[in-house]
Formats: sequence, structure tokens, C-alpha cells
Amino acid sequence: MDPTYSEEADAYREKITAFLGEHLPAGWQGMGALNPEQLETFMAEWRAILSANRLLAPSWPSEYGGGGLSSIEKVILAEEFQKAGVPTGGGNDVFSIQMVGNTILNWGTDEMKAEFLPKIISGEYVFCQGYSEPNSGSDLASLMCKAELDGDEWVINGQKIWTSAGMSANWIFVLCRTDFESSKHKGISFLLCPMDQPGIEVRPIAMMSGESEFNETFFTDARTAKDNVVGQVNGGWAVAMTLLGYERGDSAATTPIAYRTEYDRLVKLAQEKGVAEDPVIRQRLAQAFSKVEIMRFMGLGTLTRFIAGATPGPGESLFKLYWSEYHKQVTELSLDILGAEAMVPTGQQPMTSFNTDLPGAPNSSASWVGTFYNARAGTIYAGTSEVQRNIVGEMVLGLPKEPRPANV
Repeated sequence: MDPTYSEEADAYREKITAFLGEHLPAGWQGMGALNPEQLETFMAEWRAILSANRLLAPSWPSEYGGGGLSSIEKVILAEEFQKAGVPTGGGNDVFSIQMVGNTILNWGTDEMKAEFLPKIISGEYVFCQGYSEPNSGSDLASLMCKAELDGDEWVINGQKIWTSAGMSANWIFVLCRTDFESSKHKGISFLLCPMDQPGIEVRPIAMMSGESEFNETFFTDARTAKDNVVGQVNGGWAVAMTLLGYERGDSAATTPIAYRTEYDRLVKLAQEKGVAEDPVIRQRLAQAFSKVEIMRFMGLGTLTRFIAGATPGPGESLFKLYWSEYHKQVTELSLDILGAEAMVPTGQQPMTSFNTDLPGAPNSSASWVGTFYNARAGTIYAGTSEVQRNIVGEMVLGLPKEPRPANV
């Protein structure tokens, strides 16, 4: 691991700092300081600015609308954007660019890259994820949503669940069973499917936080072109694991910065509530600080490997496990600091359903309680903590596989 940057990297950092100074409003405090209407307007305008400057997909080749940046330049871009409290893309770009876009770059044909990548950048194609099913969450390879070839089209039938932002997407990348005779891992294909058709229904799921970011997605004879398979037919499991690596690995640059910003806000909350000198609270704050620092060095280790040319792999599960378990603990601390006020929270709700609240968010009890609710989900979505421990144990440490019941 190398925690330092070269002179060339520092020069690029100055360039990004100047870009932010030029394009952000005067007195900018972060997205959390905006109300919902202001935030929606800002996000649309900011995405257009990033697209015009080829910074939406900074490491993609320029022929597809990317910036052609090096790995280290991409890291610096993410770091400076996080510090400034601005996103690196729009609301669905985690799915469209970070996840499926990078996966198409890795596995797609030249024709598929030329068709999908520029339209993802332009915003014409907006993706969501079709992985989990009601009976196939932690054991994803047991999925039963099926796709059958009918001439030049795949016909899809089945159900997906926990489809984040499915209500605002017009495409879905969906894992389907295309061979029921092979072992469960070998009979899966990774398909790209348009959602604007009669055979797809999206139903919102209300969460305990009051939001409806998640959805159920139903496929009834939905169709997509025969060529919309990423990778090989029946070889979708390897493609799916590549995508999960991008989902977890790309957060190494920004997640520790976000949690440090949140931690500093938590310390201020303890001071405001007059409990910062309480020995138990101080000890728990110190523990949280040590975990944020450990996370920072874990992230630097991941980034060093990526810069050296490594691709995302099962080791990224350790990072996901660490931050999700940490966030559950630190938000529990926030409620203990609030005390009885946490039972009747007031003020602005959190502006995001994932990770920490947005930079610049107020220190309201409602913001912390809402973040506490959402932190529960962090140990479940993108792979439960139990699954992450199994991946690390079996695929990173080389431990024996978890014993199976005798009848399975």
C-alpha cells in the first residue's frame, strides 16, 4: 500500500479543485444543505456539467464519451468530489455507469459497447439491477427467473425484488436462468432488457424510513434482443461477480471520506447535547474514529491494487463487510447521544437511503434517526454480512466451504 501521491497526481488534484471552484455556486456547503426541490434541480444540472466535461465516466475511453483518465486520476476526482460534497454522477449512475457500464466494458462485444455506453453517458439509457428474488437473495445462484430464446429474442418470465430506483429506470440488467439442466451456477445468463414494455411491472416497496427506493419487478413474457447478453450464454455468473466487484471496489476512494465527514458531524452533535465529556460516550467516539481510520487505510490498499492493474475480486467483500457493520454501530451511538429526542425526531430527514447522509446535512435528530434506519439495510443489500464473511473465508482465506445439510 502506498498512501502518497506523485507530483503529477497533485497537479491533477489542483485541476479538479479549480473545476469545482468554477462550476459550484458561491457559498456552496454540500448537497445536504439543499432542500429536496433544490437538490433535484442541482443533480440534473450537475450531471449535464459532468457529461459536457467527460467526467461522468472518467476512466472510459473517449470514443464512448468517457474521459480516458488513469486510475489515479479517477481516484483523485472521486476524493475531491466527496470532499466538496458533490456527486460523481446522477441518481442511477451507480447502476448505469459504475456497475453495468464497467461490466459491459469488461465483457461486452464491440457492437454492444458502441450501442450502450454512449447512451448511458447521455442519459438516454438509465439502468437498475435485477439480481435478488423472493427466494433467492443470499443464495443468488438459486434464482428461478427464466429466459427462453424465441427466434431473435429472449422471453423473460419471473420476479425480481429490491430493485433500487426501478421506478426511474428504462433498462434493467437481469440475471436469468437459461439452462435448467446444468448446475445452478452454470445455467445463468446476464441480460440487458428494456423496461418500457407491457411485460414488465414495477411495484414500490415502502421502507420503515418512509421511503420507497426499493421495488418489486415482475416479468410476464417480457422481451429483449438475442444479442443483449453480456458475456456468454449460461456464463452469466462470472459476469455477475465482476459487476459486484465494481460495486464494492469503486467505493474504496469515497466511502472513508464520507464516513469521516459524518463522524465529525457526530462529534459536534455530542458537543451540542453536552455529552462529549461523558467517559462512555468518549470511549465509543474514540472507537468509531479508529474504525474510520482503519477503513481509510483499507481503502488505500484497495486503490493501490487497482492502480497497479488489479481488477475487483472477492477481496472487496471485506471492505463492504467492514463499512456496513461500522455504520450500524456508529448510528446506534448517534441515537444514544440524542437520548429521548430520538423517539420524537424533528428537522430535516436524511437526503439519501445509502451509506451516510449527504455532506452539509443539518445535525437534526430526524437526519440521524433516518440514517440509523437506513444503516440497518447496509448489512443486507449488495450481499448480507453473513454472505460477505463466507466469501472472505472461502475465496480469500481459503477456508473449507460452509457445511451443507445432508439432504442438500
